[in-house]
Amino acid sequence: MFTGIVQALGTLQQRQHLGGDQRFWVAAGDLDLSDVQLGDSIAVSGVCLTAVALEPGRFAVDVSRETLERSTLGALALGAQVNLEKALRLADRLGGHLVAGHVDGVGTLLSAQASGRSQVYRVQVPEDLRRYIAAKGSICVDGVSLTVNSLYPDGFALNLIPHSLAQTTAQFWKPGQRLNLEVDLLARYLERLMAETGKSAVESRLDAASLAAKGFI
Repeated sequence: MFTGIVQALGTLQQRQHLGGDQRFWVAAGDLDLSDVQLGDSIAVSGVCLTAVALEPGRFAVDVSRETLERSTLGALALGAQVNLEKALRLADRLGGHLVAGHVDGVGTLLSAQASGRSQVYRVQVPEDLRRYIAAKGSICVDGVSLTVNSLYPDGFALNLIPHSLAQTTAQFWKPGQRLNLEVDLLARYLERLMAETGKSAVESRLDAASLAAKGFI
């Protein structure tokens, strides 16, 4: 599990093709690798990957064919910067929100506009993910825990303050860029719990009585 609080910017140094899969070597930047062991999880731009090799200042991860196809990692160019976060420890502060590192889909940045010292980004979302996104709710974009400012029929808007821009790859986002998206875990689990036999989640009633019956209130 992760929090979506980026700890460092890394750089993709090398891609090795291994029978359909790939091995990435990532320069860790300011990420402290002293407590990382083989088999530990590291989120790379929102994708939970396993460290399979460690060298001073860098690490390697194996990326499956499915992950390459379902995320932006498949098109990542050598030299590209990536958001890095080590796995959450039970004693850590939860500064963002609970993030699994399992990409639900890929969105497209439609526009970027200055708003004071912040930047407002509008993101187009695949249709099957839009129902999980709520105004003022949480979403993970390229491994960054962010708050949804407003909703649109085709997606949502975000407001990033200067600190968030400086510490993440968001400072490089341009219209047309594809972004890894992970919706709030609670939304997915709630949908599953509310789904009744023979009905879709959309047809299920979400009201006080049904929540009480499910043990939520």
